[in-house]
Amino acid sequence: MYGTIARLHPRADRTEELMAHGRRLEDVNVPGFRASYLFRPDKEPYDRPTVFLVALFDDEASYKANAESPDQHERYLELRALLEDDPDWMDGTFEGV
Repeated sequence: MYGTIARLHPRADRTEELMAHGRRLEDVNVPGFRASYLFRPDKEPYDRPTVFLVALFDDEASYKANAESPDQHERYLELRALLEDDPDWMDGTFEGV
């Protein structure tokens, strides 16, 4: 599988809205999409609220096709409006253990 992990900093009082946005994306039909997760740490590891996003795809080709699509760009703009700053993205291969 291929995908991304992103560190997100929600705007003040927008964390729950961010979580709801993530749940809505589970219903989007994207070829090759497997799953996405939002992880909210019990203890803030940083100096401000932080949420981690994980998105999984069948392979790198389906991930990149989605990343380059106009529909994904619109979804990104919706996400970005909930954040203080741009996400910190890390793309790569997910291996089972």
